[in-house]
Amino acid sequence: MADLWSPLSVGPVQVKNRVRMTPTSPLYGENEVLSDRQIAYYAERARGGVGMVTTEQQFGHRHSMGGFRGSVSALKPEAIPRFAELAELAHAEDCRVFVELLGAGAHDSSYGPVDGWHPVWAPSRIPSAAYGETPVVMDSAFIAELVVDFAQAAANVQLGGLDGVELHGTHGYLIQQFLSPIYNRRIDRYGGSVERRCQLALDIAGAIRDRTGEFALGIRLSLDEFLGPAGIGQAEAEEQLDVLAGSGLFDYFDISCGGFTNIHRAVAPMGAAEDGFLVEHARRATEIVAGRALVFVVGKIRDLELAERIVADGDADMVGMTRAHIADPLIVEKALTGRRDEIVKCVGANECVARLFKNRELVCMMNPATGRERVWGSGTVRPATVARRVAVVGGGPAGMRVAAVAAERGHDVVLYERESELGGHLNLLKRLPTRGEWQTAIENLGRPLDALGVRVLTGVEATLQLLSSGESDAIVLATGATWDRTGFSPLRIDRDLMPGVEQSNVVDIESAIKRALEDSGSLGDRVIILDEGGSYLPFGLAELLSSSGCGVEIVTRHLVAGEELAESLDLPYVLPRLIEAGVRISAQHFIERIDGASVELYGIWGGPRRLETSVDTVVLAMLRTPRDRLFEELSGSGLELHRIGDALAPRRTAVAIYEGEKLGREL
Repeated sequence: MADLWSPLSVGPVQVKNRVRMTPTSPLYGENEVLSDRQIAYYAERARGGVGMVTTEQQFGHRHSMGGFRGSVSALKPEAIPRFAELAELAHAEDCRVFVELLGAGAHDSSYGPVDGWHPVWAPSRIPSAAYGETPVVMDSAFIAELVVDFAQAAANVQLGGLDGVELHGTHGYLIQQFLSPIYNRRIDRYGGSVERRCQLALDIAGAIRDRTGEFALGIRLSLDEFLGPAGIGQAEAEEQLDVLAGSGLFDYFDISCGGFTNIHRAVAPMGAAEDGFLVEHARRATEIVAGRALVFVVGKIRDLELAERIVADGDADMVGMTRAHIADPLIVEKALTGRRDEIVKCVGANECVARLFKNRELVCMMNPATGRERVWGSGTVRPATVARRVAVVGGGPAGMRVAAVAAERGHDVVLYERESELGGHLNLLKRLPTRGEWQTAIENLGRPLDALGVRVLTGVEATLQLLSSGESDAIVLATGATWDRTGFSPLRIDRDLMPGVEQSNVVDIESAIKRALEDSGSLGDRVIILDEGGSYLPFGLAELLSSSGCGVEIVTRHLVAGEELAESLDLPYVLPRLIEAGVRISAQHFIERIDGASVELYGIWGGPRRLETSVDTVVLAMLRTPRDRLFEELSGSGLELHRIGDALAPRRTAVAIYEGEKLGREL
């Protein structure tokens, strides 16, 4: 069988190895073409040794763009010189670059950028589950225009010197809408039978071939929409594969899954789906294609050992690793140079996805250089002009990161952590259901400390006396934050204290989780969790408690519970488990007062109030307050003092790691 590191011919293109960075959407575009930031992002992965990079979806049709801020179009002539710049950088590293071409179809917005509003066009009058706009049904003239546009977009990629194009036929976008019986209700040559529903893909591919000749061409397909018999399932997908492979138009098929109604299946978050969960689909695709084209596979493939096994077993010809390359662009180079133990592993936190769903540029929690490659890319950490003695207080994400970067620059760094282990709040998270991969995040952050000579002192409280001894040239406080016990909420700025919070049966979320982990019955038989932030902790506690028979209600003032979990794609996995366990979720509600075992709840928009009795424990997952006592004690001492992460202002873990990186480069 083939080896992961052996070359591969993709049509006329020779690829040096079988590792590929598959498309994702960084949203770095400027003026609808690749930006300098974007080119640097892809060039960094090329330098890291990957054999093939496929850019994010670039629009191949003039009437797609509305729903995506920062997206780019391969159809614009201005894209060609930008392609040329990327080609030069990637080819210098012997990396091949393909562009994914997209038509959005129903999954678009007519109300996007200020200029160029247009109706949404789709195969049938079936609205998008995400955007909800009723589309205009594409007529034959519109389809003909679309086919010409895709061919022109592919020609632009070719003129720019890149290596091939891939049609985006998955995740619910236009080509998949034609393929899927859910969205395609047509009775003309583009609808009805499997062959007719494949016709648009064949027309586009044929036009690209006519325009570009032997230019490499692939198509990404969902082999399961996870919609039962109404959508594309195994039998339907196998017929489509056979039709498309039989055309001889495609050099490869890129196997994925899902659509807009269940994108959480395609980009599985932490604790959801096994690594390589689509390998079985790829194996079957390889059997059906039977040598007529190559088969690529994606699906939570985060380590090279799994990738090597997939190729060696003949399940696929090339393995796509997207999030793995976002977390560590040098993953291939490190593997090939005997440094696998230095690889920063993706933990599935899906900070990348959460940003995209907010129409914000891609970042990575584990890799603060993502999107900042021009200034923070590989090789940009410079030795300090003068080596200094740096004391870091706090071994959470911010403290570990600043210690590592400062030590890499040549500073003499000591890291104080009062607890017995590094990790900060991640040590609490990792003990909750499905959150074990936070341990990998701790290992990612902690691994460089030993290698770089950081002196790590756990179980040591850094006091004013210790830090004032004059042994440090600079002190960094990364002491984290504590959970607020007052019950204050921006919803109720009329009061500083919630009535009843002083009672012994009211606890903060961190204390509640620690108690529940030691004894799941310690919080009683009935618990109400008041959630201000929408993060995982309240849901993890609810799952922990409900699994032991405790009655739990989560209350939040927000329109929906678990807003952060919705963005990271955790919610579609977590909610069914909680509902199955009988957890009650009350959105758009808040607590008026707590009186003994009674809790008065009210709807934030009015209506009758509800009195819950026999409540054993009320858990407050509210605001957080910086641990800044040590900062206040040291202020005015004349010492060089820095504060980062939650000790400065409680925010997301990604921000804490970013601030550690930034300060480490500046010290």
